[in-house]
Amino acid sequence: MTTVLDSIIEGVREDLSERRSQTPLEQVRKLAAEAPPALDAHAALQGGRSDSLGVRIIAEVKRKSPSKGALAEIPDPAALASAYQNGGASVISVLTEARRFSGSLADLTAVRAAASIPVLRKDFMVDEYQFYEARAHGADLVLLIVAALDDTQLADYLALTHELGMNALVEAHTEKEIERAVTLGARIVGVNVRNLKTLDVDVRHYSAMARHLPEGVVRIAESGVDSPAVVLDYAGRGADAVLVGEALVKHGDPTTAVREFRAATTGRPRRHTS
Repeated sequence: MTTVLDSIIEGVREDLSERRSQTPLEQVRKLAAEAPPALDAHAALQGGRSDSLGVRIIAEVKRKSPSKGALAEIPDPAALASAYQNGGASVISVLTEARRFSGSLADLTAVRAAASIPVLRKDFMVDEYQFYEARAHGADLVLLIVAALDDTQLADYLALTHELGMNALVEAHTEKEIERAVTLGARIVGVNVRNLKTLDVDVRHYSAMARHLPEGVVRIAESGVDSPAVVLDYAGRGADAVLVGEALVKHGDPTTAVREFRAATTGRPRRHTS
């Protein structure tokens, strides 16, 4: 049975083929090599469960989603990125998938130019071309979805990410996927409480998976955040950082929204409570 994830990846591959026909891999590699060095996203995200700065916020530039449809127009992604940074975000995530999320590499370029903190290219990474593309457009961090990759691909893409000086947020949804990610060397592991095969969201899922995340990785809680209370709950379960999209772009005052989410845990050092 074809899942939502399968359908998205099919479109990603079609769009990638068109970009590759316009800009050959060797040219993209050259552009990646000429880009300024990547910022250290791992350092920006670690420690959120053990210091007084509180949980880190990964704030997302997100116009649309397959489950909710249109969220926000975002005519100026650079201005939104600046607002996020002013609110205290540690990383800015940029959706670059076009068909289901209305994102683009132009958004990534604009955000990179406006922000001095690490930037995540959030897309469905299924080909080496995309990693050089990410670096060429200024990404410091890329998303690797365990459910979309076999072990060989995941290992190879982790190695390529690090070779390019970037970090990888490795996203898992099940205990087995967490085990695969950690075994293959993931240093930043996200648990997405949205099932990408059904699009169902269950914020309790992070609690169920948190006990399987080892101490040696940076732990990210993804999706389901609609209030500071959810951020506090994720933090209490050991999350170093929380990725927030919809709640920020629909808030009306993204700077204040980021501050509110950060304030939920600021000044309260925590220990993992699986």
